[in-house]
Amino acid sequence: MALPVTDLRARLASLPGLETLLPVLGELAWPSYLVGGAVRDLLRGERSIDLDIAVEGDAPAAAHALAARLGGTALGHERFGTATIRVGSLTADLATTRREVYDRPGALPRVEPAPLHEDLGRRDFTVNAMAVALTGEGLGTLHDPHGGRTDLDAGWIRVLHQASFVDDPTRLLRALRYEARLGFALHPDTERLAREAAAGGALLTLSGDRIRVELEALLAEPDAPGAVARLTQLGLDRALHPALAADPQLVASAQLGALQTGASPVLSALAALCIGASSDGQRQDLERWVAGLGLPAPAREAVLSATRRAPALADQLASPLRPSELHESLTGEPAETLALALALGAPAEPILHYLAALRPARLEITGADLVAAGIPESPLLGRALRETLRLKLDGELCGREEELRTALSLAREAR
Repeated sequence: MALPVTDLRARLASLPGLETLLPVLGELAWPSYLVGGAVRDLLRGERSIDLDIAVEGDAPAAAHALAARLGGTALGHERFGTATIRVGSLTADLATTRREVYDRPGALPRVEPAPLHEDLGRRDFTVNAMAVALTGEGLGTLHDPHGGRTDLDAGWIRVLHQASFVDDPTRLLRALRYEARLGFALHPDTERLAREAAAGGALLTLSGDRIRVELEALLAEPDAPGAVARLTQLGLDRALHPALAADPQLVASAQLGALQTGASPVLSALAALCIGASSDGQRQDLERWVAGLGLPAPAREAVLSATRRAPALADQLASPLRPSELHESLTGEPAETLALALALGAPAEPILHYLAALRPARLEITGADLVAAGIPESPLLGRALRETLRLKLDGELCGREEELRTALSLAREAR
C-alpha cells in the first residue's frame, strides 16, 4: 500500500542532511527527485546513507548553486551531467535525468538528457526505479511507473525489460547482491532471463574491470556466501570462467579466516572462488582471468598467491612443525594465503601462533654487531643471523649475549 504524501514528506525530513538541501532545492528552477536505493530504503523504513538526486535540468549547475548558497563545494562532471556537493559532513550526488542507448551488448551506454520517466526506465530493477519529488507542490510524491513498490512489498527483484541483462550483464551479479542484502528473491521471469543470459555468454561481453567492481561489491555483502550459492544455482560462476568454484561454505570459511589473520575478506573470498582448477592448463587460464580483472598489483598477487599456496600449506600444517619451520613456511605469505589455508582445513593454532609470536620475533643483534666484532661484511653475515634467529625461535637461545656468541661462532665456522 502506498504511503500518503504526508508520510513520505516526514520520512524525507528525517534523512540526515536532506533537511539542509530541501529549502534550497525548492528555490532552483529545476524539478529534483530523490532516486534509487535511497527511495527503496525510505519506503522500507531504513535510514539511507546515500543521497542520489535526479535533476530534470542541469545537474552540475544545480550543484554549484546549492554549494554557493550553503557554503559548500561542488565538483561537476559536465560530460556526464553529474556532480557531487559537499556541505560539512553532508555529501549528495546529483545527476541530470537521462536516457541510455546501448550500441552493443555489454557496452557502456551513450546518454542524453531526458524526462524523469525515461530516467527511471533505464534503471536496473523495479525496486530501484522509483523517485520521490523534492521540489514544488508535489513534494513527497512517489513516482513509481514500473511497480517497484509492489515488488518491494512482495520481496521481488525484477528487471524492467526483457533485454536488461543483455544490455548490461553487470546486472546479473547486482541482482544476486540485492537478493542477499534485502533478503529478496529474483522474480521467476527475471530468473529465467538471468539463466538465459548466462548460458548465452552475456558476461563475456564485459571488461574485466566491470566484472571486478561487481564481484567485489557482491563479496563485500554481509551474506556473501548466500550470493555465491546463487552464483552456482544460476550458472553464473561457470559463465564467468569454467574453472570458478562457487562454494559458499568455502567462501564463508575464507572470510572467517580473514577475520582471524587480518586479511581482506573480499580478496580471501575471491581466492576461494579461484581454486577449482583441475589441471595446470586450467589453472593458468584461471590466473590469466584474475589478472584481467584489473586488480591493483598487491591485491592481484595476494589472490594468486593464495590460490597457488594455500592448498599445499594446509597439508603441510596438518603435521607438527618446529617454531623455526613454521616461521620459514609462513614468512612472506600474504594474509589471504593464511585465510584460505584455514578455510581449507589448516589447524588454526600454528597460524595464530605465527602471527602473534613468531612473525614479530627479532634478534637483539644486527649485522653491525658482527662487523664490530671483526667479521667482514659478506653474505655470511646474513646466513649467520638467519641461523641464529632459527635457534632463538626454537628456544635454544636467550638474550643478547647468547645471540652474539652464537652468530659469531656460526660466521667464523662458515669462513
